Amino acid sequence: MSPTRPYARTLTACLALGLLAPLLSACTRDGDDVTLRVLASPELADVQPLLGRLEEDTGVRLEMDYKATADLAGARNPAYDLAWPASDRSYLLRLRDSGGGAARPESTAIMRSPVVVGLTPETADTLRDRVPGGRLSWADIADAAADGTVRFGMADPRASDTGRAALVGVATAAAGTGSALREQDVSCDRLRGFRSGQTLTAAGSRDLIDTYVRQPGRADALIAHESELLSLNATDRLRAPLEIVHPEDGMVLSDFPLLLLDTRQRPAYRKVVDWLLRTDTQRELTRLTWRRPVNQDVTPAPPLRAAVGNALSFPDRLSIVERLVADYGDPARRTTDQVVFLLDFSGSMRGPRIAALRAAFADLSGADPTSTGKFARFYRGERLTVVRFGGRVLEERTVTVRDDRDLRTLGDTVADGRFGDATAVWSALAHGYRLAADAVRQEPRRPVSVVLMTDGENNAGIGYEEFLRRYRALGPEVREVPTFPVHFGEADAAALRKAADATGGRMVDAGRSSLSEAFKEIRGCR
Repeated sequence: MSPTRPYARTLTACLALGLLAPLLSACTRDGDDVTLRVLASPELADVQPLLGRLEEDTGVRLEMDYKATADLAGARNPAYDLAWPASDRSYLLRLRDSGGGAARPESTAIMRSPVVVGLTPETADTLRDRVPGGRLSWADIADAAADGTVRFGMADPRASDTGRAALVGVATAAAGTGSALREQDVSCDRLRGFRSGQTLTAAGSRDLIDTYVRQPGRADALIAHESELLSLNATDRLRAPLEIVHPEDGMVLSDFPLLLLDTRQRPAYRKVVDWLLRTDTQRELTRLTWRRPVNQDVTPAPPLRAAVGNALSFPDRLSIVERLVADYGDPARRTTDQVVFLLDFSGSMRGPRIAALRAAFADLSGADPTSTGKFARFYRGERLTVVRFGGRVLEERTVTVRDDRDLRTLGDTVADGRFGDATAVWSALAHGYRLAADAVRQEPRRPVSVVLMTDGENNAGIGYEEFLRRYRALGPEVREVPTFPVHFGEADAAALRKAADATGGRMVDAGRSSLSEAFKEIRGCR
């Protein structure tokens, strides 16, 4: 045998393997390796350990750029091939309203997680003891925030999709319609009491959680995705795990979609999507991130097996979301309202009518156990002025709500049995605007509104035209203070509606429901 034959056979085998290797590789990943740049939610940093395996299996490398953004600002930057947010809802609404004719990008849900509440064990016990059956709702959280029982952290809705989803969830529950928010549902913001309990915020929920861990005394609740709270509980960063509450009145569900921004990368995008939806990958994602799988063949971990419950719908118009976020404002800046209540204590209010007024104030002070009552109640830090009037001002009392004693002071003022012998509606309203002018001068950033409740027509003091002349002579900042007349009994509805229109407010007719419902309806209106 020629000594060269073994070498030749070896060389032939090596050449054959060398020729076969690309073919074998092509069986698992066809085409050249690809790098895709991804604009991603910072929450998705927890998938980083899987990206190496993704590249090995598919030949696609994901270069993640983690940025907190509520509406994928920058997603149309040509530098990005994909986007992977917690949710694409705000982005798609903005895209639809842009008028640029841009096509809706291909989008695939990868995993799911609802926005929920994490409570310290002590706070959870306190709240459950206050609620029949112990099943907590957003209304219960708002009620506890308003009376100072709960101090919570939530990411900034202006920057964070998680914060925005939380805000939409709370506002939808506050509207009480059971459907997606409409324009009229945010025209009267009932979230002031809820907002008064926020003591921590950050641009994104990961930063929020880090801040909470460093400063646990600043809050006893966190509002974030279920997955983030479960992940936090799985560490040794807390003194005790947070109790996770799925609010009874519903939650916004995030589905962490992967979006194709550059259609030229569709083949690589499909590889990534197919890999992420594989049973083994979904199982690993669930284990690693505590998010719920979208692949129904995967059995979730025990803490994720309970049904999500009522999934709340996201608004279908960008203007609704933007108005809601603008009304909520900067969560790092404490904002409390001042409301001036002008209450008719003329003789016609004696009897059942004054009883209804006192019941309405008791409800606003926390006696109303309904969901809408909990969102509409007076809250800590709110400045309230009650003016009782007849033919003239009978009494004026102002309190800043710090505890139940202040609320009892207001209740005592409304309970006063002295009545006037006439009804000076427009003189009372002019007095209310003098108080509003003082409030604006003392604290320009504090929102101020006037509530005028009367059951009769003006028969004393100045007339409407004179009130209007005085109102128009006020400075522009004071003229921004709206009046919300409450029509009751025999009051002149047309005159009250004119006053509301002139001042940028809105009239509410208590005859259609009750005084309590009327006051709840106008709470926080802007």
